[in-house]
Amino acid sequence: MYSFEPTEEQKIVVAAAKKLALNEFRSTMRDADEKSEPDPNWMQSGWELSLLPASIPEEYGGFGDHSALTWVLAVEELAWGDLSATLCLTAPNLVALPVLLGGTVEQKKNLLPLFCTDSYIAGSAALMEPRYDFDPNSPRTTAVKKNDGYILSGSKCNVAFAAESPWMLVYASLEGKCQGFLVSKGTPGLEVKEPERNMGMRAFPLYSVEFCDCKIPATQRLGGDTGCNSRLLLNSSRVALSAMALGVARAAYGYALDYAKQRKAFGEAIAQRQSIAFMLAEMIAEIESARMLVWEAAWRLDQGEEATKEAYLAMNFSGDMSLMVADRAVQILGGYGYIRDHPVELWLRNARGFGVMEGITIV
Repeated sequence: MYSFEPTEEQKIVVAAAKKLALNEFRSTMRDADEKSEPDPNWMQSGWELSLLPASIPEEYGGFGDHSALTWVLAVEELAWGDLSATLCLTAPNLVALPVLLGGTVEQKKNLLPLFCTDSYIAGSAALMEPRYDFDPNSPRTTAVKKNDGYILSGSKCNVAFAAESPWMLVYASLEGKCQGFLVSKGTPGLEVKEPERNMGMRAFPLYSVEFCDCKIPATQRLGGDTGCNSRLLLNSSRVALSAMALGVARAAYGYALDYAKQRKAFGEAIAQRQSIAFMLAEMIAEIESARMLVWEAAWRLDQGEEATKEAYLAMNFSGDMSLMVADRAVQILGGYGYIRDHPVELWLRNARGFGVMEGITIV
């Protein structure tokens, strides 16, 4: 069973992530949200943590081994600072980690060194589709084998950094099986639409994308002729979202708790009132419960186990929990919770996205 005590290396990573979240992400999250664009300092300052290169072996330009649990600990702290900033910082994972986990030797040699330099390079992944009955295990976007390559056709939405990334990982059905395909920027048939305007995560660039008979070489199928384990990639994405939901919930709870202790009404802090105290108690109990689900799912991924059930439970519970905690935080602040002078309304808008967005991050 996994340990409740982080290793010394994990403690260092968590401390660095917490410092970045406090000093960089928190101070700029409101301006970035209002402008609906990321702060450039997020990526470069965050890149100096070297989280991704530390997950890539030396032979491909990195200096470490991948651990989903270490990523989970880090992104919870980062998302406490700001969700959009965390998603921007971890966008390179969308290409690099699937290649690391399921790519061919040649794909690893060609792509992984790109993400081990001193400069941030965005990654992109196209999973979600604009359909009410979307199933990540059975996308409607298709890949058809033709001669020496594949033809991709279909529509995608919520595609991170689609216009900026040199590479995009596209999830498509090949003979009824979900597979990944690496598409380079500028490939004929790849059409990136205007940026989407969403309720939350406003500083995280998301696009709709069309694939119109987009032809790619056979060498750009993730995993080559044998393909990839798309279920592993989906589970890793769900665990990542779950950890970020924890960070958002912690931020909302901490702010509401401090406010309730300071806000006086009828001669006492409102935290002393039973209705408020019970809400705060339920909020922290749900946060701590969600963390156990997330840690177990990440630990099972690191053990190479089938973690579909654990990842799905973690995502479902954490997403609902984050929305509940953020909503309670708005209630505790009363009228102040609804105005932009306080960040709880931002956290509520961001928390709402966990239930409707898959595949926008991975650990």
